[in-house]
Amino acid sequence: MKVAEINFLDIEENNEYIDILNKVLEKCFEEENLNSKNLYINIVLTNPQNIKEINKQYRNIDKETDVLSFPMFEKKEIKKLDNKNQDILGDIVISIEKVKEQAVEYEHSFERELAYMAVHGFYHLMGYDHMVENDKKEMREKEENILKKLNILK
Repeated sequence: MKVAEINFLDIEENNEYIDILNKVLEKCFEEENLNSKNLYINIVLTNPQNIKEINKQYRNIDKETDVLSFPMFEKKEIKKLDNKNQDILGDIVISIEKVKEQAVEYEHSFERELAYMAVHGFYHLMGYDHMVENDKKEMREKEENILKKLNILK
């Protein structure tokens, strides 16, 4: 089952990115018991200019960011979804340039940084957030669990 539709917006297509994202999101779906649901995620990989425009248009924030998530469901609605219709869990937009910069800044591999952006975006689509400390802790534990299970640690 295909869990992600991966699109490239104003950047060159790259099979390595596709492989990393598919591996990570398949593990996310497995860990959250979503494989029985008929769901997929739309991922857009783009540049800082586009992500800034999207951030301004949809969040009224006029600046670049690394990842944006646009969920289609509330947290409690996801559990109730059946597998009859194919539904989009939501959209994740990732700035590849920001991923490269942050990999250097945090001394991570590119794979680790891209994987983290995907996992982070996924958990936002699942209704998790990091505005309150308890929620942040829960979200971080879930993110780290995925990366650990995939052995994407550095």
